[in-house]
Amino acid sequence: MSVTTTVSELRDLLDSDHPPVVLDVRWALGDPHGRDHYAEGHIPGAVYVDLDSELAAPPSPEGGRHPLPPIDVLQAAARRWGIRSGRPVVVHDDLGNTAAARAWWLLRNAGVSRVTLLDGALGAWRAAGLPLESGIPAEPEPGDVLLEPGGLPVTDADGAAELAATGLLLDARAAERYRGEVEPVDPRAGHIPGAVSAPTGENLAADGTFLPADELRKRFEEKGAVPAARIGVYCGSGVTAAHQIAALEIAGFEAALFPGSWSAWSADPSRPAVKGDQP
Repeated sequence: MSVTTTVSELRDLLDSDHPPVVLDVRWALGDPHGRDHYAEGHIPGAVYVDLDSELAAPPSPEGGRHPLPPIDVLQAAARRWGIRSGRPVVVHDDLGNTAAARAWWLLRNAGVSRVTLLDGALGAWRAAGLPLESGIPAEPEPGDVLLEPGGLPVTDADGAAELAATGLLLDARAAERYRGEVEPVDPRAGHIPGAVSAPTGENLAADGTFLPADELRKRFEEKGAVPAARIGVYCGSGVTAAHQIAALEIAGFEAALFPGSWSAWSADPSRPAVKGDQP
């Protein structure tokens, strides 16, 4: 099962008799203007997806900043986007797919098998000189997709702690947040004891595409991944961790998502935090 679709593949698919649904997940931490960016220019036919309201439940100390949405809420959104049973879906953002991977993970977890990330995201589409359209188009014809959760592994705070002790728990945040030098949004600085730093950005080449599978495999092996390893991933709020899971799948590894991630862990005063560059 492929994780990515190339720009040339998407261009050909959009010209075919059975084009995919294209989802534009324009989101970045601290930037609430995703819809405006989408309106300024997007892939023709792409549907805007709001990460905060459509790909997450309301925040809470227990669930973190981006809890997983209830399956009925996600299904209603997916139908609004025009997803039909069996129709392929291609998702992207304008940030190396570090936000779009949240939609990829949620749909895969909910049983949508034909969902891929546009490799290189919107930057690759622009670099290829392909057209963009502006404005907010009319909503697509509603879809009929049926979603059911449980397709991908998930863990909670206790499970993350156990993975850090007996398996491999990867922290996908920037290295300075892992070390506890800065913490821009969450209650405490530091990382889960035993977690290994593996910044999401290091999954990508300079052009925003994923590194080749063999390079990703070497990267994760150096972090402690081995065949049949029990791996978990967390980040700040469970968004960029999904990108890490996509990279791990390209490399041949399966990993569980800790949806609450550091935002939930650090909000619980009973959970320990470690600072520094060591697990």
